[in-house]
Amino acid sequence: MKDLSPLLEKSAQHHNHLCPRQILGVRIGLAGMDALGLEANEGSKRLLIMIETDGCFADGVIAATNCSLGHRTLRVEDYGKVAATFIDTTTGRSLRVAPVINVRQQACDCCPDESRHYFAQMQAYQVMPDKKLVTITEVHLATPVEKIVSRPGMRVDCASCGEEIMNEREVMVQGQPMCCACAGRSYYQTPVQMPVFSLRNEM
Repeated sequence: MKDLSPLLEKSAQHHNHLCPRQILGVRIGLAGMDALGLEANEGSKRLLIMIETDGCFADGVIAATNCSLGHRTLRVEDYGKVAATFIDTTTGRSLRVAPVINVRQQACDCCPDESRHYFAQMQAYQVMPDKKLVTITEVHLATPVEKIVSRPGMRVDCASCGEEIMNEREVMVQGQPMCCACAGRSYYQTPVQMPVFSLRNEM
């Protein structure tokens, strides 16, 4: 098995400590690349990863794969799950990698002399074979990888608010390009949109 120490140290630098989810992130990162037959990105953007949660797990995946938000090789689809889909942007092949359902119990079984579950996970996740640690499933993306990645220089102004929209993320409304917020798909509300409650209603 590959020496995980440099990757675990790299991941821990972001937290000043190492935790089980970081180790899972590193292991899942390595397993996903191995299954696709790809190496960590080094100036290349062939590997694209969709992670299903943020936090410690994400830092482990980043440490193993060199994928990042800044390089547009890492995306977060926040399902609250420790899982990631690895995409070969050249071939379009996509594999979803997740821990086995009973991974915590597997970790405890692997380290019977460690009664503290946290530390059993810390030890076991580093040495468990892939077949006992993760599941790998071939998947098909709901959005084509070409659409996810987009093309350089694709920019348009929103017909409603005027803000610039990059990477073909506009929504066409009655033939006009609009940003997701103006098209009603926003994750936030402006003060004008927020409901107003009287003091009487709050009492």
